[in-house]
Amino acid sequence: MPENNLRIVFMGTPQFAVESLEALVNDGQNIVGVVTSPDKPAGRGQNLLSSPVKLCAQENSLKLLQPLSLKSDDFIAELGELKADLQVVVAFRILPEIVWAMPSCGTFNLHASLLPDYRGAAPINWVIINGETTTGATTFFIDHNIDTGKIIFREETDIFPDESAGDLHNRLMKIGARLVVKTVRAISHGVYPQIGQSELFKIKGLNPAPKIHKEDCKINWADDITNLYNFIRGLSPYPTAWTELISDANITIYVKIFESEITRVQHNNPIGKIESDNKTYLRVAVNSGYLYITCLQIAGKKRLQITDFLKGFQSPEKYKLVIK
Repeated sequence: MPENNLRIVFMGTPQFAVESLEALVNDGQNIVGVVTSPDKPAGRGQNLLSSPVKLCAQENSLKLLQPLSLKSDDFIAELGELKADLQVVVAFRILPEIVWAMPSCGTFNLHASLLPDYRGAAPINWVIINGETTTGATTFFIDHNIDTGKIIFREETDIFPDESAGDLHNRLMKIGARLVVKTVRAISHGVYPQIGQSELFKIKGLNPAPKIHKEDCKINWADDITNLYNFIRGLSPYPTAWTELISDANITIYVKIFESEITRVQHNNPIGKIESDNKTYLRVAVNSGYLYITCLQIAGKKRLQITDFLKGFQSPEKYKLVIK
């Protein structure tokens, strides 16, 4: 089939998916429909909020579908009427087989890791939490299981030592968009690889990337200094590492930590001891050194850099940290 002649349905919801949709539009691909999540109430006023993909589709005058259920007869019929040759999925829901098997050229997904490693909902967070030095993006055909289908293309990139999950997200968003366009072009020409994931196994145990819940984000100050640093940057800016401070009056304060720095040094302080000059730094004694908190947020307050935080929060060393 000639390039740009495939009838494509795009499926996605968050900003991560917008980059790929815009890349396809700018490449002149024939987008015959966009599927995204229904509008959701948000904020104090509970006003309906449109997904970033919906806004992008509207800006480009693309046909839009927002099904409540991907299995509903009405949606299946409407999707079928689009007569898609190919479906492209980026950061969307799990598709039922009746949906992903519909197009003649199949349905492929963009995943933000080098599959088969880091299958799951949160690969960007987990590669940093685990201290990986490389990651990447993968396009693969969807099959009956999650993130297990035949791989089309992969692109590798380094993870920088001070990079947060948010920074890596933004880089992979652009890498992934280029990979999506490359994949669509290859499929349109009918020449593309389909590599079984078992062929890429390099180690016996692959790292999973499950969804991260609030309770998973609590900091264990007894952990190794490197692990603590990776944990904080791997959860920043979302869903965010957090800890508990207890005042002299036995009041618990919940604190989110977005940024930190570490100094490896021998010390005799107990783990979790807080030290500060009340002006420029706040540090916590940990195994093999100190972790300096440089950006944080107390529950119900604004996110602040440490110098601004200390202007209104004096004598933090009087507080105790919950270690685990």
